[in-house]
This record gives sequence, structure tokens and C-alpha cells, in this order.
Amino acid sequence: MGESLRFLKPYLRGLPIIMILMIVAYLMASRYLKYVTPMYESTAKLRLADIGEGVPNSNLFKDLDVFASANKINAEIEVLKSQTILEKTLKNIDFQTQIFRVGKIKKVELYDDAPFVIKTFNTTKTIEDKRFQLCILKNQTFIIEDNAGRKVFGKIGDTLILNHSKLMLELNQSLFEHKKQLRLVDNYEFIINSKEKVLKEILQNLDIMAVDKDVPVIRISYKSAHPQKAAALPNALAKTYIEDYIESKYSAANTAVNFLGNQIKGIQTKLSQSEQQILNYRNQRGITNLRQETETDLRTISQLKIQQTNLKMSLDAVKDLERYVQNGKGNFLELAPNFEAFTDLLSTEIIKKVKNLQAEKRDLLMTYTSSDERVQVIDAKINDLTSYMIESITNTRKNLESKYENLNRDIVSASSELIPVPEKEYMMTIYNREFNIYQNTYNFLNEKKIEAEIAQAAKIAFHRVITPAMVSKEPVSPNKTIIKIVSALLGMMGAILLIFFIHALKARINDKETIEENSMIPVVATVPKLKKQEIEDYFLKTTTQLEIKGLLKNNGITCLTGFSLSEGASFIAKNLLSSCALQERKALLIDFHNSNSSENIEYISENVGILSVNTQKIKRLSNQKFQEFIGSHKDQFEQVFILNENIGGQLTLPTMALANLNLVCVDTRLSPAKNILKVDLMKEEYQLPNIYFMLNRHGYNPSLLRDIKSLFRKTVELWTSFKNKMTYASKIISK
Repeated sequence: MGESLRFLKPYLRGLPIIMILMIVAYLMASRYLKYVTPMYESTAKLRLADIGEGVPNSNLFKDLDVFASANKINAEIEVLKSQTILEKTLKNIDFQTQIFRVGKIKKVELYDDAPFVIKTFNTTKTIEDKRFQLCILKNQTFIIEDNAGRKVFGKIGDTLILNHSKLMLELNQSLFEHKKQLRLVDNYEFIINSKEKVLKEILQNLDIMAVDKDVPVIRISYKSAHPQKAAALPNALAKTYIEDYIESKYSAANTAVNFLGNQIKGIQTKLSQSEQQILNYRNQRGITNLRQETETDLRTISQLKIQQTNLKMSLDAVKDLERYVQNGKGNFLELAPNFEAFTDLLSTEIIKKVKNLQAEKRDLLMTYTSSDERVQVIDAKINDLTSYMIESITNTRKNLESKYENLNRDIVSASSELIPVPEKEYMMTIYNREFNIYQNTYNFLNEKKIEAEIAQAAKIAFHRVITPAMVSKEPVSPNKTIIKIVSALLGMMGAILLIFFIHALKARINDKETIEENSMIPVVATVPKLKKQEIEDYFLKTTTQLEIKGLLKNNGITCLTGFSLSEGASFIAKNLLSSCALQERKALLIDFHNSNSSENIEYISENVGILSVNTQKIKRLSNQKFQEFIGSHKDQFEQVFILNENIGGQLTLPTMALANLNLVCVDTRLSPAKNILKVDLMKEEYQLPNIYFMLNRHGYNPSLLRDIKSLFRKTVELWTSFKNKMTYASKIISK
């Protein structure tokens, strides 16, 4: 804690300087802010169209931007910063001409609040980016002066030529209607900026960024010295961007409509040719519906084959029956043929009659013989029926064979119709594929043409300004509060650095710790800054402490030495002498600083005296005689104090060598710290006994204002003295 306070002492003492510099810095910042040109900022927010949601995603509008890719925020930011958009924006706002009202200290930029408007015609490079002074006089006359000193006179409303360019000044009538007391007569300055300079200035003060990477909202901010100018650019830029978007979309849609119209005409011709080609092929091959015709032929062939199969089964059965009957026709009545293939009613009746006749014959044979006429009649009937049956089976076989052959011919004929079908299908596939390609292309192009025509007709954009830029009432820079605070802090830091450097350059013995850090010689006592009523008590206590420590002995010699009297050696010596007088002890003070003394002891009290030594005489004595001179007084007094010459004098070392106690007096405000090392070296080199430091004005940290006041008073006194001397000299010279 003590070390921290010790470190802060110089700054506590320099607190007035710190406060003064802080106040000065604050006042300078206030003065600077009074005349600095403030910057205003306005912000507009632009929401980009999102084709994935909202109104653009409706069935009516979702294809209006069919020729535009999905909006990417970074890409749109670059579009907004592009030179093309900025040049289109400058057509809607006048940033080319800058007008300033010039005052005694600063000039203020005017925009739409200028009392006049400058119109340029046929602007050339000779007039661009140059400053012109304009002084408007009474009766609406004016004088324009360029940097070269050339002057042009004119009157408001006249067209004049300036550096090979035409320009005209007109009154801002709309402004005068609102502000009738507006002052026109004044000093002005104007600049006709080139397009490149305007674009460069805009890009420097323009800030375009996304509100969030996932939110399609762009923030457009612009800084300017004029608040209305700062608000004009973001609004104009957002409007120009939307108009350019609509124009680009309309141009793309218009181009697409024309392109699609031309393509549709070519595709329509090819589609007609493909249709005619299909028609001609159908007519040549007799094709109505190839699929249905093929299915019909296949169905017919299938039915014929089914009939052929059934007929084949019946024919095989009849052949087997015929073969069986032919082989056993001699005993027909004993045969049991399979009449499954012979199932008509007539055959069934014949078989029944044969069986009945056969039964009747058996009955007759039981009565009659086989030669009987009645039996023979029955046999004749049976023979007729069996012959009829055999002939019928034969005829049936022949009929079935004829039908089977006819079916074979029909199947072959129907199958021959299917032979050219693959070729027809192949050709029809080629023709239909070509037709479908042209037809799909035709339909697609017509759909896109309709979409493009809708986009061409709908001159709207789903980008919209959700927050227009408003005229800022408070400037964004400079920040007055921060600048004042920072200026005060800089003043404080400057003062602290100044104090630090001064403290480091002075390098005084500021406290007891400085001596202890730089020397092995102890500090025997410290003397603070004392008031008159405190001096007596303090030095009585100090004398007692020196006696208790065994340093102040009876009949001893105490030598007080310093680098200068102002460091406290004289003050301490005289007060130690006074303490001895108060204690009624005989004491003598030998003073080596009075070269014109009479070498007589001057008693200030009964027991205490002061001996002022003629140093010029003493310096001629040898060391032994000098010791005898000092020793002659030693026996007469209990304490002898010697106010030695300053360190470096001839008598300094001899006096310190014969002293019982050497007190080197240093002052916290006056003694340089390097003197501590000199004392150490002197003690080491000359083996001086009992050397101690005595620190004067310990803990004294006077107010800097007091020091300044004291310095000012001394300066005034020196100046008064010098002035009096000069007056006296002038009087002597005049006499």
C-alpha cells in the first residue's frame, strides 16, 4: 500500500496539471466539434422477392420470374453496388453539383435547401472537379471566381460561359415559397463533379449489407454531410433497383416472346410435314388403326385354330370309327363302336332300330328257323340299316376332311396378313416419334410463350421497400460525447506522461526509500516540512533520539554537509544548536560559509555561540593545524556543530574526517538522486567515519499551483529589479 502511494505521489502533486490539461483538451474538443462538418446517415430496407413463398408462389404469379434464377442476397448486394445501377440512380438525383455556403470559419453544404440552382450545359473536363467561388450581390448579380483568379460576372437567369462550358443560375422558387425570408446575398462555393468522382464518393460512403443471411432483406445506408442528401440516395437506389429489375424482366420476356414466336413457326411447319407424312403412309398401306387391325387378325387366326383343333378331334374320331366298322362289317351286329364322334339324332335312331330288329330276330329264331321268310326280312332290314350307317360314316369323314382343309387355307391366308405388321409398326413408330417430338416441342413453346406474354404484360416486381430512408435529425459522426470523453482522457494521459517524464528527468530524492534503494548509508533522521511552532519540539526530539542512538556524544563534533545550503544543512544545524540552548548545554556552531568574518564567537545566548570562519584564511592551513584549530574549540563546548562547505569544496573532506558524526543533508525537492551515489563513493574512497543521511522536507508534496505562483512571483520580482536597474542606468546615461 505504501509503495503504491509512493508511486502515486508525483501524480497527486501534478493533479492540477492533469485537471488543467483535461479541461483544455475538453475545450479544444468542444471547439473542434463546433466547427467540424457533421455526417448524417439514413437507412432504407429492401425486401427481395422470394419465389418459394408468399405472393410470387401463387398459381398466377409464380412463373412471372421464370427466366430469373433464385435470389441470392450476396449477388443482389453486388448488383446494387454495380456501376450500372449507380449511374441510373444518378439520373434521378443531382449529386453532380455541390453548393456550399461559405462562412468566416467553416462552410456548410447545401442540397435542396440552396437558394439557387446551377444548371450546366455541355460540361467539359475544364470545369469538372474544380472549386469556384460565387459571390451573389444585390439585384441578383453575382461574381464567379476560379482558382486562377479569373472572374465572370453575370445575373441570375442568364446563361454564361465558364471555362468553355455553359451554365446558368436560377432561383429555387419552390424553396422561396416556403421560406420567404431566405437570404440570397452571401458567399458561396460550388463544384461540378465528374461522374467518376461522384461514383467514387458514393461507394466510399455507401454501405449495403444483409440484415441476416437467412432473411432476404437488404439494408442500404449512406452517409453525407447533408441529412436530406443522405436520405435521398438510399431511396433513389432502391427505386432504381426495382425499376431496373422490372425493365430487365420485361426485356427478357419481350426477347423470349419474339424468340418463341419464331421457334413456334418453324416447329409448326415441321409438325404439319410430319402429319402429312403419316397420312400418306396410312393411305399407301391401307392402315386405319394398325393396333386394332392386328388384334382383329390375331383373334381371327386364334378362332380358326380353335375350330381346326375341334375339327381335327372329330375327324380323328370318325376315322377310327370308320376303320373299326370296315374291319368288322361282316359281323356288324357284334360290334360295339364308339359313336362319340357320331352323335346326330338320325344315327341314334338307326342304332336303336338295328337293336330292335336284332331283338326281334332273336325272338323269331326261337320260333322259326333262319330260312324263314320273316327272319330273312328282318335280316334285310338290318343289312340296309348297317350299310346306310357305314356309308354315312364314310361321308362324314370326307366332309370333315374337306372342312379341315378349308380351315388350313383360311389360317394360312389370315397369317399372311400379319407378315407386314412389324414393318408397319416400325415405320409408324418412327413417324409417330417424330410427330410427338414436334408436337411436344410445339406445346412446350406455346406454354412458355403464354408465360412470357404474361410476364411481358405484368410490369410488376415483388421486390419492395419495407422501410424508406428518413431524414436524420442527429448526426452519426462525430460522436460528440465520445470525442469529448476521449479528448479528456487523452489530456489526462498526456498530463500523466508529462509528469512521468518530468519526474524521470528531475530524478530527485523524493523520499527515504529512494536513499535506501540506492545507498548502503542509513538515514538517521527525517525532517518534515514544519511550521514555526513545530520546529522547536521536533528538533528537541531529534536531538534526544541521536543521543539515545549514541551518535551525539559529549565533547563531540557533528559535521553537517550538503551539496548546497538550500538543501537544509544550514536550517538543520541552526535548529540543532537551538535545541542544545534549550537544554542549557554549551554548544558552538562553526560556519564555513562566511568568507569575510572576523573569527569571533557571537553568542546568541549564555551557552550557545556561532563562529563564522574566514574560509580564505582557513584554506591556507595544513591538515594538522586545521585539526588543532577545530580541536581548540572542542574542549570549550559540550557539542560542536560544523556547517561544512558544500560537497566538493576544499574544507569538505578534512572537516568530515575529524568529525565524530557526519550528517549529509539532502532535500526531497531539490537534491538529485545521483548525489546519493557520490556520497557512497566519497565514503568508500576516503574512509570517512560515521556518515548518515538526514532527509529534509520528508513527505513534503507541495501543490503545483503554489510552485507556479511562487515561480511567477520570482519572475515578477526579477523583472521589476531589471526594470529598476535599466531605469537607473538610463538616468545616469542621461545625466
